[in-house]
Order: sequence, then structure tokens, then C-alpha cells
Amino acid sequence: MNTESQLTRLGLFDARVPRYTSYPTAPHFSDAVGPAQFSDWIGAIAPGARISLYLHVPFCRRLCWFCACRTQGTRADEPVRAYVEVLRAEIALLRAHLPEGVRLSRLHWGGGTPTLMPAAMMTDLAGAIFEAVPLGEGAEFSVEIDPNEIDDARLDALAAAGMTRASVGVQDFEPEIQAIIGRDQSYEVTQAAIEGIRARGIASLNADILYGLPNQSPARMAASVQKLLSLSPDRVALYGYAHVPWMARRQQMIPSDTLPTPEERLRLYDTARRLFAWDGYDEIGIDHFARPGDGLARAARAGALRRNFQGYTDDTAPVLVGIGASAISYFPQGYAQNAPSTAAHVKAIRQGGFSTMRGHAFAGEDLMRRRLIEALMCDFRVEAAELEADYGLSRRAFHNLCAPVAEAFAPFATLSPDALAIPPEGRPLTRMIAAAFDAYGNAKAGHSAAV
Repeated sequence: MNTESQLTRLGLFDARVPRYTSYPTAPHFSDAVGPAQFSDWIGAIAPGARISLYLHVPFCRRLCWFCACRTQGTRADEPVRAYVEVLRAEIALLRAHLPEGVRLSRLHWGGGTPTLMPAAMMTDLAGAIFEAVPLGEGAEFSVEIDPNEIDDARLDALAAAGMTRASVGVQDFEPEIQAIIGRDQSYEVTQAAIEGIRARGIASLNADILYGLPNQSPARMAASVQKLLSLSPDRVALYGYAHVPWMARRQQMIPSDTLPTPEERLRLYDTARRLFAWDGYDEIGIDHFARPGDGLARAARAGALRRNFQGYTDDTAPVLVGIGASAISYFPQGYAQNAPSTAAHVKAIRQGGFSTMRGHAFAGEDLMRRRLIEALMCDFRVEAAELEADYGLSRRAFHNLCAPVAEAFAPFATLSPDALAIPPEGRPLTRMIAAAFDAYGNAKAGHSAAV
């Protein structure tokens, strides 16, 4: 039986499972966590600690049909300006609750399209953030950049504000595919944006590319990857397109009969994976690639790779605070999510309180299972000794927990007295293997395809 037949037998091509950027996953959050818990958790941060901050800008000049993010279209700057004023108020509120001496380990602006903000607005917003929470030594400031929505003035403003890493969305360079997904972005426009980024001394560059898009073929996938490689990004996220039109209505614009089958998706992924490997990139987790000298690759080699709502990271800060509508925060005590609706978020902040609407407070085996799943997603291996030392899980309990999973996914999951491991040929099953340890189950949400 060949590998694809074995993967078919184990249900890879039919499964829908979480991406496990959190555990438990967001569909299991509840209104048991609100503004009071969020305020308490902020106040419990140790004085002088380093934290990370994610800032969400939910606006786009155009709405790409493939996107499932919480975004809204605007042609005018006024809604953006009003929203940024609310962000400044939220940042001031956060500052009032933070203990003394807290510094930033990471700052990331995401969206939406953060770069639709005018240059002066970016400068003012960055200044408000750093006044409230200064950057710590060696901190990283990254911004998601739409090549269609950037110019010299905005790049100058970001560079002056201290941006150290840019993240550029590519998706696919084939014009026919771009037309189907509502994302017109030529290679030349992308190249010009990247050249502008590097001309300002921003040495670190991320890029996102998708497999599983309409009418993609291995040849087209290879062509897009080779064009991306010519731009020499330091990191690449190779995400599988998640077709969830019941959740993201704009995806109904994409004809389902143009989408590749699950088996074809795996071949598209493998085509891209091989090209990145041949060009010298290290494989990072299930869907990232990085130059060997990049911080993500160094973290993977050191066993320090982590996973959060932005995907794989080398950030080890114990707290991630989300600012803006729908943003999710992580604390040692649990997760807290701001109001998903921009209007509801704005209303709460203008009334002088946080907009936290739901979340999850860790209890029982949550932290142990969270780390077990993260280790599988990051390292394809979870050590019995780590779970014993950090969570009190005995070797016998570790074996009893892992043995049924190893048996169910044999030969793609192997159990020894010391560890549960996923060999390279079993890595397409990683999310399914991780889901086997999810005590909350997956029935509540329409997750994306496992491959």
C-alpha cells in the first residue's frame, strides 16, 4: 500500500480539523470571560515583563473573495480615522491597567489592510503604542503589507516608526487565478513593494502563498513559487486555502467546481514544499519555510518554536494582548476575545471599558493538552519528560493517553517510552493527530480541510 493509499485509509482527504493556533479553539470560547477577567489578567502581568501586542485593522479598500478574515470594505479614510481614534483610546485604557515597566517583545499590525492608513495616521498610532508600552531590547515590529496599498510615504512612515519585519501577501501570481479569487496583484507590483521595503533597510521579509486555489495545477503552483523565490523572502507561509462559504459569504463568489480535490491539494502542497527545500529553506512545522539564518528556523532547531494566532513564531513572551475589533489575547490564565463587530467594539471602548465578549479560562488538563498539541504542531514530537516535569503527567498516564492515538494512526505516529513522534511521511496527518488529543471535540465548528 503506497503512502497516499494509507493516508486515504486514515481519512486525511475527508477530514476537517482545526489549525490549532489555540487550544481550546475559538469556537469553544464562551461569554464566561468578559471585561472584568481581561482587566484582572492584564493587572496580573509581572512588573517589568515583556509582552506581545497584536493590533487589528479590519478595513480593506477591496474585499478579496478568498479571504475569511473579519474585514469590511471602505473607499474613504474617515471610517479608518474614526477607528484609529478608538484604537488610541483602547491603548490608553490598556496603559492604565498595565503594571509598571512592561515592554514589548513583539508588535504586529494585521488585518484587514493596515497599510491603507495614511502615513501620518501610522506615525501617530505607532507613537501612541510606544508611549504606552515601549519596545524592549531586540523587539520586533512587523506589519502586514498589501503591495496594492502601499507607497513611498507610507513605507517611510513605517520605517521611521521602527518596523523590522514586513509580511507581504502573494496568494498566487497566475492572473486567471487572481481573477477568480478577486485578488489582482501582479508580480511587478509585488516586486516593487518588496524593493521599496528593502531599500529602507527592512531586512526581514515574510510572504504568504496559498495552495488549493481554483484552477491551480502543479505546473501553475511551481510557476508561482519560482516567482516568489526570485524575491528571496526570509520566511514563507504556505497556507491551504480554506473554502468555508457558510462562514465567509464572499467565498460564494468562487465556483466550487474549480477547486482542486483533497488529493490534488496534497500534490500542490508537495510541489511547493519541494521547491522551497531545493532552494535551501528549512521546513518549519506543517506550513512554514524559512532561511536557515532566520529566527524562525533557529527556534525550530532549538526546540523553541511556538504557535499562536499568527501561526508559527519564535516569540516566547507569556502574554499576547489583542487590540482592536475581534482581536484575541492570550494569558497564562486563558484567552480573551474582543467584540468581533467593529461597531460593538467601538461602542465599548467609547464607554470607557474593554470590549471583551468571550474567551476561555484554563482549567483541568487544558494547559497540558495545549502544550502537547503545540509540541506536535511545532516539533512533530512530544516528550514524556516535559509533560511530567511541567504538568505532573506520569509516564504511565502519558502512555495511556498516547497509545490509542499511536495505534489509530500507525505507522504515521510512533510511541516509545520517551515520546510520541510523527515521522516525515506522516506529517500531512499532523492536525488530525493533534485533534485526537482535543478534549473539546470538533463538532461545534466547520473547520478547514485537513490538507
